[in-house]
Amino acid sequence: MRLILMRHAKSSWDDFSQPDHDRPLNARGRRNATTMGGWLRENAFRPDSVLCSTSARTRETLALLDIAAPVTFEEPLYHGSPETLLNAFRHATGHTVLLLAHNPGIGAFASRLVKVRPTHPRFADYPTCATLVAHCDITDWGALQPGTCQVEAFAIPREVEDGL
Repeated sequence: MRLILMRHAKSSWDDFSQPDHDRPLNARGRRNATTMGGWLRENAFRPDSVLCSTSARTRETLALLDIAAPVTFEEPLYHGSPETLLNAFRHATGHTVLLLAHNPGIGAFASRLVKVRPTHPRFADYPTCATLVAHCDITDWGALQPGTCQVEAFAIPREVEDGL
């Protein structure tokens, strides 16, 4: 099984009266989400199922990824803890699942899931639109456990855009 853990793209802070849950992406975020969707396709990291936070910025990120897969929007993924994110996988379907959520939960979850963390200098802070792809030697998402997945790839938009 393969999982893809992505933090939402860069959101706008233009309207401070707006509730956090409703903040949209800014121009950079829209560009980065499109870039990372292309990166997923180019590397054959195509999810067949998506678990997504209900926030505006995760929904907009998902739309710009241009992924044709069934989506489940889950309120608990909005600023969910690593334990909440792990529990979301317990009911996941598909062989390749994309989880689109928020920091600090998504970064901490990524760190806990992999057996060996990537040496990438930005993995620890998991910047906006950062994406981890990992292989998990399981046959059912209910068996997913911390420290059991192998990193296939880790990317951030700036490096993908620069062709690194």
